[in-house]
Amino acid sequence: MPRWMRWIGYAAGTVVLLAGAGAGYVYAASNSKADKRYDIPATPIAISHDSATIARGQHFATAIGKCVDCHGEDLGGKVMVDDPALGVVVAPNLTPGGLLAGDSDAEVVRTIRHGVKRDGRSAAIMPSEEYQHFSDEDVGAIVAYLRSVPAVTRTLPATQLRPVGRALVAANVLPLYTAELVDHSATPPARVLPDSTIEYGKYLASTGGCIGCHGPGLSGGPIPGMPPDTPPAANITPEATGRLSDAELERMLREGTRPDGSTINPMMPWRYTALMTDLEMRATIKYLRSVPGKPYGNR
Repeated sequence: MPRWMRWIGYAAGTVVLLAGAGAGYVYAASNSKADKRYDIPATPIAISHDSATIARGQHFATAIGKCVDCHGEDLGGKVMVDDPALGVVVAPNLTPGGLLAGDSDAEVVRTIRHGVKRDGRSAAIMPSEEYQHFSDEDVGAIVAYLRSVPAVTRTLPATQLRPVGRALVAANVLPLYTAELVDHSATPPARVLPDSTIEYGKYLASTGGCIGCHGPGLSGGPIPGMPPDTPPAANITPEATGRLSDAELERMLREGTRPDGSTINPMMPWRYTALMTDLEMRATIKYLRSVPGKPYGNR
């Protein structure tokens, strides 16, 4: 065999070995993240299951936390992402007939706030980095509501990563596993009093997903971890919204309609922000007015 052919053979073999080693690393690293256990105690909090608490929990699970956006209107779970390269991501069944049926109230609170499941592993794409700010009273109301909804029986596939998804997780580009993103040492408040202040508006924006999608500075841009065809988040700082009236901002949040009459993409969950109380809406708009203006895309 000519020498040059031998060198080509050696080079091809090296490429195959490196590719195999790379694939092995990606598989092992992504599995390591999925299988990592978190030693977070399930700390009980006082939870009332009376009708008023359940009604408040329904409101927070819908208008604020928007649990129904991912888990379905009946909270019975659904496939959120099914991408041939990235994988399948499933929002589980949260009703008494589903995933949380065997969990104690304290374990449900831990999953909501810490993104840690009963077996100690992390939930996937659960916005616990936002939900960790829920007060004891509000997270307790959500748990009471979840216990009260009709049981749903639904067959769902398991969340699984495909090659590109595994590579992105291994490279820390795709923040799939929620527990990695949470400050597990944070101490949430026992209660946050509803009022029309900037502070309450910040609380609602923090727990309601505004910061999660639009970024810590609310200036928008591509949403980390979402598929490439996902519409980017808009700039909602005064840099972009300063010329809008409070009424125009409220119409955007309640009707999904911009001042020019165009419709906001339903990726922005305005169907649920529409259900905010007048007080919550005033507080949220005050907060959006109060943040520093930033150019689009600075997150």
